[in-house]
Amino acid sequence: MSPSAAFVHALLNGALASLIVAAAVALLLTVISLMHLDRTGPQIRDEVLAHFRGYFVYSLGRLAFWVWLIAFYLGLSGHLLYLAGCIVIGTAPGIVGSFVAVSAGIGVITGARFLRLLWFSPATLIASFNYSYRKLARLWRILNTSRIRLLRLVLITVAASLLGEADWLLLVDGRTGDALVLTSLSALWAAIAIIAISFPEPAPAACRQSHGRPNILMIGSDTLRADRLGLFGHSRNLTPFIDSLAQRGTWFSSCYVPCARTAPSLTSLLTGCWPHTHGVRDNFVSDEETRLTVPCLPELLRQAGYRTAAVADWCGADLGKFPYGFDVAEVPEDQWNLKFLLRQGPKELRLFLSLFCHNRFGKRFLPEIYYLAGVPLNHQVGRDARKMLNRLAQDDRPFFLNVFIAATHPPFGCEYPYYTLYSNPAYEGDSKFVMARLTDPWDVISRQADPKEAFHLDQIIDLYDGCVRAFDREVENIVGHLSACGLLENTIIVIYSDHGFEFFEHETWGQGNSAIGDESARVPLVMVGPGIAERRHVDQIVRTVDIAPTLLELTGEKVHPEMEGQSLVPCLNAEEHPKDLGLAAFNETGIWLTRVPGMPDNHLAYPNLMELLEVPDKSTGTLGIRSEYRRIIIRAKDRMIRDGRWKLTFRPLDTGPLYELYDMETDPECRRNVLALYPDIASRLKSRMEDWLNADRQMNGQKAATMALEAYASSDDLKGLAQK
Repeated sequence: MSPSAAFVHALLNGALASLIVAAAVALLLTVISLMHLDRTGPQIRDEVLAHFRGYFVYSLGRLAFWVWLIAFYLGLSGHLLYLAGCIVIGTAPGIVGSFVAVSAGIGVITGARFLRLLWFSPATLIASFNYSYRKLARLWRILNTSRIRLLRLVLITVAASLLGEADWLLLVDGRTGDALVLTSLSALWAAIAIIAISFPEPAPAACRQSHGRPNILMIGSDTLRADRLGLFGHSRNLTPFIDSLAQRGTWFSSCYVPCARTAPSLTSLLTGCWPHTHGVRDNFVSDEETRLTVPCLPELLRQAGYRTAAVADWCGADLGKFPYGFDVAEVPEDQWNLKFLLRQGPKELRLFLSLFCHNRFGKRFLPEIYYLAGVPLNHQVGRDARKMLNRLAQDDRPFFLNVFIAATHPPFGCEYPYYTLYSNPAYEGDSKFVMARLTDPWDVISRQADPKEAFHLDQIIDLYDGCVRAFDREVENIVGHLSACGLLENTIIVIYSDHGFEFFEHETWGQGNSAIGDESARVPLVMVGPGIAERRHVDQIVRTVDIAPTLLELTGEKVHPEMEGQSLVPCLNAEEHPKDLGLAAFNETGIWLTRVPGMPDNHLAYPNLMELLEVPDKSTGTLGIRSEYRRIIIRAKDRMIRDGRWKLTFRPLDTGPLYELYDMETDPECRRNVLALYPDIASRLKSRMEDWLNADRQMNGQKAATMALEAYASSDDLKGLAQK
């Protein structure tokens, strides 16, 4: 056999070995996944899952195919280097050597990617990790940025040197065709890698706008507490850029959301309406319930000639789920969809794919892995926002762009160096990189009932603060790009959040579980741009339902009459002292995943989340709340009203409502109920709260909240549901 024929034969052997080894890898991971079967999202009842068994098999096969294809590609690299090595040392390649080289190629590149992610984004690994986090910590301690970069440099240098030497020897030997084939295959392999992995940072585009109307750029972080901003006195200087940006505009220190859950909060923000008006009361909204009957800010601006766009990671799926009116929504599919969750697959398959899918390739072909909940995508979303700004800058129309990032969302994982900034280096527990035991759906539910002692709270707060710092940096990058495009002076910038987070201030953790403290309900609000006063701090009560009417007025549009919020422009006018609008904030809790600590024994109750969920339309797979539980969920919500220095809270018990009054001026942590000391104030706030509740059609139109709750609490249907 001639040398060239032997060379071609060796290439074919390598391709065959790659096919076989890749198939073995895919099969092995599939078998292990089936042995440790799990999936993302809440565990649905067996009778519901039975309908989706075929879809589960399809999803598993789809992921196994991508594992096989990636492993095949990685294996080819090992064989090309093996072939080059044989040429250099002058030996003939064999089939056994091909199998060993292919296996080594898969193992080395997979291991290198694992180490890189373990250092730069350990939360990405933990989102799909089925084993002890402490094993990762032992390996993590020997890593650093220099070593990761050195490992990459060594691998690239060894590969390039070996291939270059082999090409030279082939040319010297007169085998020009073989040298060309080897070079071409190596270049093709490298080109595919570069194209798939690279996400180039966009250069600023020149602004072509000539209109006079202001653009709007909203940048939000899911679960960002107001008290984390330096503007409001936090000592760690977590938000230096946002703090400096706010000095060019106005910031509000007492802004409240109507419900501290993402879907109802974002919908209230974009419609200017209360949850009981737009109808979105929780995150589990069926396809039919997504049809909003109230006007939305993006749609109103679009009708006024604006380009409207949204960019988000896994936390912002609602921006595409609901018909808000965005021309372009670069967001994931609905995260509360059983088909989407099934496509994410079990952890072993998901872990391998996660090593290679948080890039251009993954976003295009495996978006369910790219947008996996818990994976930090701060820089990726920021880069996508900058690309979107380039597109919008070259359009003559004004734009409205909403950027929403899961930067501060549980399990509080972020990229290097932010997860290390405030954590104690000596900490050795399971929450080293993220808040432990939040990647398994059963743990998320069961942990809602855990007391404070079950958590390494200091470490968790340190991780959270690192996430806040990471968000601030991404805001700086986006605003810097806006400025480089020449758009800054004519753009209204809004920094916001959908809700905060409770770190056991009132016996529970999470968001939207308590109406007593401000930790979930109060959010940061910063507004900067044309028509907005500079260096102004407004401490009066405002609500996120006021943002949509405010932005409409700032753009010269009329506030839609169906909006229930009030324009804050009188607080923003640079020529006047901020006007006291006399607004009251209302807030209701979200769905409890299970019974939470601190809940009175006789509180209206319902089953945990597993019993509440159903899939109304199995063709789409969207999760929703079973109809028989919707009324009690609405009835069982805790509520509060904040009016000036006073806060009145309301908890529905089976004996009637329990009211408590707090003086936020002297007792900001809401520790002392002063209702008996100020009965007149309590009576006034009760009346306002009852008016708000009576506007809720799902409260059945009772004349007073007390009457409604007492009547419903005594009914047989409530008692039957509560006993389940």
